[in-house]
Amino acid sequence: MKIVTQKGQTLQRIYDRNLFSHKRVVTEKVCNIIENVRSNGDDAIIKYTKMFDKVKLTPKQIAVSESEISSAFQGITSDFIATLKVVMNNVSLFYKKQVQKPCRVKDADGVLLKENILPLDTVGVYIPAGTAPLVSSVYMAVIPARIAGVKRIVLTTPPDKNGHINPHILAVASLLKVTEIYKVGGAQAIAAMAFGTKTIPRVDKIIGPGNMYVTEAKRQLFGFVDIDMLAGPSELVIIANRYSNPNFIVADLEGQAEHLGGLAILVTTSKDILRQVRKRVSSGYAIYAKNIDEATDIVNKIAPEHLQILTNNPAAVAKKIRHAGAIFLGPYSPTALGDYAAGPSHVLPTLGSARFFSGLCVSDFVKKSHVISYSKKALENVKDHIVKISTLEGLVKHCESIKQRFN
Repeated sequence: MKIVTQKGQTLQRIYDRNLFSHKRVVTEKVCNIIENVRSNGDDAIIKYTKMFDKVKLTPKQIAVSESEISSAFQGITSDFIATLKVVMNNVSLFYKKQVQKPCRVKDADGVLLKENILPLDTVGVYIPAGTAPLVSSVYMAVIPARIAGVKRIVLTTPPDKNGHINPHILAVASLLKVTEIYKVGGAQAIAAMAFGTKTIPRVDKIIGPGNMYVTEAKRQLFGFVDIDMLAGPSELVIIANRYSNPNFIVADLEGQAEHLGGLAILVTTSKDILRQVRKRVSSGYAIYAKNIDEATDIVNKIAPEHLQILTNNPAAVAKKIRHAGAIFLGPYSPTALGDYAAGPSHVLPTLGSARFFSGLCVSDFVKKSHVISYSKKALENVKDHIVKISTLEGLVKHCESIKQRFN
């Protein structure tokens, strides 16, 4: 573990970290894939699946069949199903509390203002399966969409070398009534969902984690389709003081090391904790802060994906945090709890984007339309103000459209 000083360049690089600082070759490759998929649809999907996944598919094999889903359940234990029900119930309970009610304004002169809150028609979920099948990402992504009212949910995930999808991914998707599942990964999957192909439908929004090629594809296609966020490698920052348990700190930082390219940082006000943890953790960074205020200032500048507060009064420290994707309070709330079972989705902002992005919410799957209804009297009350402003802006026809109603 590397000791980082507050005035050193390493800490500044952590503050300034950016997924796209080395992106030129990735950008060009992804751009080519996107254009090929847009022009050639399923043929491009088949080509890239053979090239990257070493699997030769026919057009009919791109979509996962009902028989494949049924077969997946043959290898799933009843214990796994029971576990799924517990964790999915936790996620559902949290997100049901997020459902919004539309606002409404009405007055005696005949003004009626309201909003329609409508779910998106079709959402695409991308689930990586390269180094490990991210089963938990299926329910963490799909459940908020379902609760928002999305009817059509499309899932894409890369096949293994035998052309199959991990049975646990299929089982979870089936239990959540995912509408369609396709054997396609990488940037080509994002492009297929953004534009649509003969086999894969066009979606309104794409969510889910992925490698730099997937993320770059989402960046390039934003505007053709909505996305959740641009996510980089997983991040964990721990705030600790002399009351913190060093064994818990070590275990959590080492757990973070399981994520390829993940960022693991200890910020502590205790030199003894710093010494103990440094000896036992193989990778990551350690930063000494003079006091909790200094520690929280560092954390707010990092704006990490995950923040664990392992001090003796974590709730008080949390009040000083403005920028973090998810905050875990106390010794019995490790990041792994949030990854799998607590309830809030583990789809969280990284790379400092917690300054302006939030974790996945029900509101991410709805859109709002404003409804405006005025009576003649209500319009007359604001007529002169509209005429004055539209005249100032030189929009004469706007002005006339108001005056016409009172000729």
